[in-house]
Amino acid sequence: MSKLRLSFHGSRSSTVEFLTPKVLLKSIPATPPRIAILIPCLNEEVTVGAVVRDFRNALPDAVCYVFDNNSTDRTAQVATEAGAEVISVPRPGKGNVVQVMFREVDADYYVMVDGDNTYSTNHAHALLEPILEGRADMTVATRLNEYADDSFRPLHVFGNNLVRALVNWTFRSQLTDIMSGYRAFSRELVRSVPVLSSGFEVETELTIRVLDFGFRIEEIEAPYRKRPDGSESKLHTFRDGFRVLSEIASIAKAYKPLTFFGTIALAFFLAGGIAGGWVIWDYLEDQYVNKVPTAILATGCILLGFGSFGIGIILHTLSHRLQETRRLLTQLLRERRESPPPERPSSKQNGAASS
Repeated sequence: MSKLRLSFHGSRSSTVEFLTPKVLLKSIPATPPRIAILIPCLNEEVTVGAVVRDFRNALPDAVCYVFDNNSTDRTAQVATEAGAEVISVPRPGKGNVVQVMFREVDADYYVMVDGDNTYSTNHAHALLEPILEGRADMTVATRLNEYADDSFRPLHVFGNNLVRALVNWTFRSQLTDIMSGYRAFSRELVRSVPVLSSGFEVETELTIRVLDFGFRIEEIEAPYRKRPDGSESKLHTFRDGFRVLSEIASIAKAYKPLTFFGTIALAFFLAGGIAGGWVIWDYLEDQYVNKVPTAILATGCILLGFGSFGIGIILHTLSHRLQETRRLLTQLLRERRESPPPERPSSKQNGAASS
């Protein structure tokens, strides 16, 4: 706080106090955080209205955005009537929708939820709480512990468990639901994590990239309801399952090259060892190599194994250095955002400096 002493003839001097910019900023009440509800939709006329209304009741200060991905029914009209802002996404695929979400919507906190009314708004506050308190950067509502009958196909449960096991093994994590569509994000995460996938594998990509970038993840348990009558799932079991596995392999190759190529090398070593074992056994019996093609196959597998392992080591070293650089830049950007802006010199100081 700055003070200026003024003197008047015939009266005592008085002191006038001026508030500095920092004090003025502290005296201004903090504005409430901006929360955005992101709802991807494709032909969800039956359910999207209820989803928007429920979230507007649960989080009155939040803004609901419905992203219409080429719906052929009244999804956009129903969402608008329920009070949501509708954004059209022409390119088909949930991953393309999420890319537009993160690029177009500016908020402090984000909640992403499917428009099929399978998730309950009763857990919206619990989903946001870890992020609001600074304990997590992404929270996920796990569905696999409590879900309605017929809400999952048996093959979908198997696929979820397989993907979860692969991701936890690759990234040394302990997550329980990789593909949940009910999540909350911090602004920093949304602005830092790139989304490249185009389809339903986007949840898997988000989880893997968040783990690799070193962001914090928390999970909460939330029930998963059966789709209402008239609402149909857009998932294709085999096609989308193959895409998810391809996405895991692609990201593991890019971010965990030693694990990826080490697994390939191990497969080659096992194949070479089995084939070579037959050749060695044959030689010990007859003192002669009768299975020459098998011996060539064994030698080739062993050489390919060493080659794959060498590639993994080289790419692992490069990836480790790139991760160090990226995390250092992320930390510097975070510190820059959190630091207060420098104070501008006053006009009197400028005048004194010029004189």
